[in-house]
Amino acid sequence: MKIRTLALTAAVLLAGTAHAVEFNQVDAGKSTLAFSSKQMGVPVPGNFKRFTSQIAFDPAKPTAASTTLEIDLASIDAGSKDANDEVVGKQWFNVKAFPTAKFVSTGVKALGGNRYEALGKMTIKGQTRDLVAPFTFKQEGASGVFDGGFVLKRMDYNIGEGPWADVSAVANEIEIKFHGVANPAPKKKARLNPTPSRPNPVKRRTA
Repeated sequence: MKIRTLALTAAVLLAGTAHAVEFNQVDAGKSTLAFSSKQMGVPVPGNFKRFTSQIAFDPAKPTAASTTLEIDLASIDAGSKDANDEVVGKQWFNVKAFPTAKFVSTGVKALGGNRYEALGKMTIKGQTRDLVAPFTFKQEGASGVFDGGFVLKRMDYNIGEGPWADVSAVANEIEIKFHGVANPAPKKKARLNPTPSRPNPVKRRTA
């Protein structure tokens, strides 16, 4: 009975290992990064059109996951050309001096029920702060789908200086939402060693 139990346990463990998948190929065309701020109490939505991300996530080993996100701040769409020109300027993102924002994870915590937290460091305008980003994960077909968000306090990063530092006009909190789609790395095809061809036997004619 013990031998049978051990064999069954080993089979289950091997089956779990065989089906473990790491999602590490981000589908940029299906991924989005949006934000919402408030100006005079009115929500102002927007998004970033260009960003790059790297991820390594195995649902069987979530605490070993890692991710980085780099945002091209000049790609911001704040709703109008005037708004876009304003927020890339020196008092806001100052993209000439600081063209990108970057998040680097330091760990991932599993919360249960396909809920997780990515812990890491966010750097904007030369200011680096700790950040926790809750997210969910689900598998759709061969793809892994990540949805999450967090609240960024703009004054922690000097976003909005001078008269724009008044948080009664433009709220300090900016809500960030992300939607990411990633696929497993394509499997390498096994190279088959060609079987050497055998020479056809020569038939001898008999007299």
